[in-house]
Amino acid sequence: MNIQQFFSIHSNVVVAVSGGVDSALLLYFAKKYANDVTACFVKSAFQPEFELNDAKEICDAVGVQLNVINIDVLSVSSIISNPDNRCYFCKKVIFNSILDFARALNKEVVEGTNASDNVDDRPGYKALGELGVLSPLRLCGIDKRKIRELATEVNLSVADKASYACLATRIPTNTIITEKALSTTEKAEYELFKLGLKNFRIRYINGAGKLQLSQNDIKIFNQNKDDILKAIKPYYSEIVLDKEVRADE
Repeated sequence: MNIQQFFSIHSNVVVAVSGGVDSALLLYFAKKYANDVTACFVKSAFQPEFELNDAKEICDAVGVQLNVINIDVLSVSSIISNPDNRCYFCKKVIFNSILDFARALNKEVVEGTNASDNVDDRPGYKALGELGVLSPLRLCGIDKRKIRELATEVNLSVADKASYACLATRIPTNTIITEKALSTTEKAEYELFKLGLKNFRIRYINGAGKLQLSQNDIKIFNQNKDDILKAIKPYYSEIVLDKEVRADE
């Protein structure tokens, strides 16, 4: 099945938009091939503000109105306790909210998991399967390389945007997730984006920040070390640089 065939069968859809390139391309295809398309972004303490802004920009470019659903993930004990399958519980909450929205419109829900994603170790993908949420890019065999290629061809602004996992992933498993830890991470990572870094993480460990950089970001860090450390030092008790290089995404 190709993507056009998929949307000829599933022609009335709500696209879960994250602000990333995968769901952006999915929305583009849905707009092009489906009969009736609605876009939805779920905003919680786990999503930084720039992801919502990117989602709005994507929807404007594609010509689909964005609907924003606000949820309170910090009130869900199975999520903030941060077990190793936290993503399972989080996806359940997020996509149940989208499914409720979609049912009122008599539409199916689709999301942007692609053919490159290793779903075997992703509790969140298990939740999607249980809920009946469809992943067209994966079903049609479209991998990350092809997604970036196609997104570039159709001039999507996020074509080369690095993958960005939610803020909760910066907090060690079985450590309680707090609003302070999430807010600190969002602010500090925003400072690094402003300084030109693109593919990095800052892990929040007992008030300290563990900085993980890709090869290209290591070059930027070495050239601007003082400015980078000065920008994020106010948010952490200390800064530690991880010696292991992050893979490019």
